[in-house]
Amino acid sequence: MRGNALRVSGVSHAFGSLRALDDVSLTVAEGRFVALLGVNGAGKTTLFSLITRLYNSRSGTIAVLGHDLRSDPGPALAALGVVFQSRALDADLTVAQNLRYHAALHGMPRAVARERAGEVLAAVGLTDKLDARVATLSGGQTRRAEIARALMHRPALLLLDEATAGLDVRARAEVGRLVRDLVARDGVGVLWATHIFEEIEPEDQVVVLHRGRVLADATAAEIAGDRGLAPAFLDLTGAPTESGGASGREAEGAP
Repeated sequence: MRGNALRVSGVSHAFGSLRALDDVSLTVAEGRFVALLGVNGAGKTTLFSLITRLYNSRSGTIAVLGHDLRSDPGPALAALGVVFQSRALDADLTVAQNLRYHAALHGMPRAVARERAGEVLAAVGLTDKLDARVATLSGGQTRRAEIARALMHRPALLLLDEATAGLDVRARAEVGRLVRDLVARDGVGVLWATHIFEEIEPEDQVVVLHRGRVLADATAAEIAGDRGLAPAFLDLTGAPTESGGASGREAEGAP
C-alpha cells in the first residue's frame, strides 16, 4: 500500500506584510500526478521554496515520505527531486558531467553514478546526449536533462515548477508525457506547478491555489464539471486567463 510522498498541513508564509500563503494543505500520494494550478503570484513558487527549504516554514508542517521537514530534514530532502522554472544545469559542462556532479552532492560512488546516469538518460530519451554540452541542447532536451538529474538519486517525490516554461507546444507535450510515464512506471509522486490548463488531464488531481489560498482540491474533471477547466477556474478565482492560463514568470513578492 502506497503512502504520501508529500503532505503539507496548515502552512502559511509572509514576506513582511505580504501574506504569500494562507493555511495551505495538500497531499501528493506516491505514484500520483498532482497539478498545482494558479496564475502568477498565486504562491506556487513560495510553496516550492518552503518544501525545498530555500525558505524556512514558520507555521504548519511539511513532510516528505513521512519525514518532517523541520525536525528531520535530511531524509526528507534526500527523498526529493526538483526541477525549478529557471534553468539550473551548467551550460558549459556536458550532460554526463552535470549528472555526476549532482550524484556527488548526494554521496553516490562514481561507479554507481555512471550506471545510474545511463538509466535516467535512457528513461528521458537522451542516451545519445551523454557527452553533449548542455549549451548545444534544445529547450526540450535541456528540460529532459534536468529531469534526469533530478532522478539520479531515486527520489520518491518530484517537484516541477513551471517545467515547460519557454517551450513550444510539441516540447511541452513531450515533457508532460515523460513525467506521467515516470509516475506510472516508477511510482514517483509528482507535484506539477503550472498555469497552463492544457497540461492537465481530466483524471489528474488538481489543487487550485489563488492569492496564497487553496480554493479547490479535486480531480480536474470534478472541478471542470460541464463547463471545462478554464471557465471553472475563472469562476473560482475571478482571475484573468489567456492562452490556456496566465503568462510570464510568477512574482511571489519575495526579495
